[in-house]
Amino acid sequence: MTTTQTVTRTINAPAAQIFDLLSNPERHTEFDGSGFLRSAVKPQRISAVGDTFRMDMEGAHMGGEYQVDNHVTGFQPNTLIAWKTAPAGTEPPGWEWMYELKADGSDRTDVTLTYDWTHVTDKELLKKVGFPLVSEDAMESSLASLAAAVNG
Repeated sequence: MTTTQTVTRTINAPAAQIFDLLSNPERHTEFDGSGFLRSAVKPQRISAVGDTFRMDMEGAHMGGEYQVDNHVTGFQPNTLIAWKTAPAGTEPPGWEWMYELKADGSDRTDVTLTYDWTHVTDKELLKKVGFPLVSEDAMESSLASLAAAVNG
């Protein structure tokens, strides 16, 4: 059984410009391909592993509106940003989002988005959520929207 999905896109922008957008939760709605994200709650720029940022969400899989806390698990300026998502006020049950940036010259960056649910062990959650909840097409849409947002 596959427990990860990965998509990559070359974006015509420097890695620093893309990382600046990714590290600002207030702008995440601009490149959400899942359709679940609504807004950031008291957004503050992500600055280190251990940071947490809360988002307002909406989806039938959770019965409508809900909130999540994103626990930052990876942070290397202009190279990597990652977080594990959890229902607000709880510890992450195991899935992670990771953006890896690799500069391709001074004005192009290869961006790889990985959705990993390898560490989800709760059998009831696995049945309820039905991983992957976000399709590869939606992830590709996220990267297309990220390219538009960073160049817009």
